[in-house]
Amino acid sequence: MNMVELITKKKLGQELTEEEIRFFVRGAAEKTVPDYQLAAMLMAIRLQGMTARETTTLTLAMRDSGDVADLSAIPGVKVDKHSTGGVGDTTTLILAPLVAACGVPVAKMSGRGLGHTGGTLDKLESIAGLTVEESEEQFIRQVREIGVAVIGQTGTLAPADKTLYALRDVTATVDSLPLIASSVMSKKLASGADAIVLDVKTGSGAIMQTLEGSIELAQAMVDIGTLAGKPVTAIVTGMEQPLGTHVGNALEVKDAIDVLAGRTEGALKEVSLLLGSHMLVLADRADTPEQGRKLLEEALNSGAGLEKLRQMIRAQGGDPACCDDVSLLPRAAVIREVKAGVTGYAAEMDTMALGLAAQAMGAGRVRKTDALDYSVGFVLPVRIGDRVTSDTTLCMLHARSEEDADRAEAAIRAAIRFSDEPVQSPPLCYAIITKDGVKRFTE
Repeated sequence: MNMVELITKKKLGQELTEEEIRFFVRGAAEKTVPDYQLAAMLMAIRLQGMTARETTTLTLAMRDSGDVADLSAIPGVKVDKHSTGGVGDTTTLILAPLVAACGVPVAKMSGRGLGHTGGTLDKLESIAGLTVEESEEQFIRQVREIGVAVIGQTGTLAPADKTLYALRDVTATVDSLPLIASSVMSKKLASGADAIVLDVKTGSGAIMQTLEGSIELAQAMVDIGTLAGKPVTAIVTGMEQPLGTHVGNALEVKDAIDVLAGRTEGALKEVSLLLGSHMLVLADRADTPEQGRKLLEEALNSGAGLEKLRQMIRAQGGDPACCDDVSLLPRAAVIREVKAGVTGYAAEMDTMALGLAAQAMGAGRVRKTDALDYSVGFVLPVRIGDRVTSDTTLCMLHARSEEDADRAEAAIRAAIRFSDEPVQSPPLCYAIITKDGVKRFTE
């Protein structure tokens, strides 16, 4: 089989066979096809798209390019959760312990961030001593003993995706629906979960910035899961502004602890409860999302969720004292309060620009080899629809230097638009997608 012929075929908009797709994926996994040909195929797919059959075949081929985790030694229904990414999106650090506290095992493999903020693993590593590197045997034993573990993906998990993902990032093919769907679902299917809840973002900080594009992506991933025999629920949530008020690795850990400790209300808590309620339904722990939410609230109010986070941190070598004293988390050299300086209503936020401001401070990576500064970032208490005056605190900057703080302040001010007229806050949830169809909550 010849890669040039396959690239030409897809370039002309023709449908690839299962054998051809598996040849392409095998070449990516085994490094037998050069990067320039892989990049050409990715661009052809980005421009011409793929049929549902092609996308499913691509997903399963990438899943089968490496090891598939066997979690059968863990009793119960294992439900995974994945977010398509956003700013201040700290739901995993809340959901993993909270769902585990409700009696559902959470065996989660996560990734690192490449872009405007750190990934779940980077946030966890801001906790002193904590490791996210475990063998599969250690991973399974930990979940059996305490009900929860969040570790890094092994190098043998979907290696084809690892190669293609790195190329997509540098060839302007990140925003391809079949490539996004196959990348996410190949890793989720290879991780061994029995069921999956997907948090698909929409808005200025999302990969798919339009609602219709986000729903289309969600449907594609639900269809893939269904064809692969896995129950999948996708929830489209808003990313018109950061989900939590804290942006930056240690700051986001603090935000998650504050939610679990009952100190913080708002969007981060609400979306976490929404996602968690559907996880409990898929795990057969609750009959309805409403019942699932009640169970989660009980675990939250009793402190069981926070205690489960302590157990997980301790099991993975970290110091759980941060759950009782968040000042033990990394602290930036410069902490600056920034006033709004205007009177009016927060009308619009460029969420991606806010994320990039955190990245420039050292909270995210430009290259995979970049070292993160866990302490830096910002706290942004102002939400769209809030009225501010000149003395209102717009944000609290946590920076390495005064110069970094100056640049971050300018970037954050430029990313937020104010209005003289009242503005309605955007919804948190736009749609829920299952194999039975789409339920919309907005027009």
